[in-house]
Amino acid sequence: MVRINGEAADAAGKSIAEYLAGTAYDTGRIAVERNGDIVPKARYDETVLMDEDVVEIVSFVGGG
Repeated sequence: MVRINGEAADAAGKSIAEYLAGTAYDTGRIAVERNGDIVPKARYDETVLMDEDVVEIVSFVGGG
């Protein structure tokens, strides 16, 4: 299991891009951190999530 934003998710073996495709996240307005390191958007396709990974996905929200 992978921990995503504090919750267990059955995402091990999927790339970040594959995981995000099944969500409502706007990939143009998020940042992904995996095990404490920011993952560049260019690497979402090649970065495969593994058991015990801890992932944080942060959405950018405009406002003022």
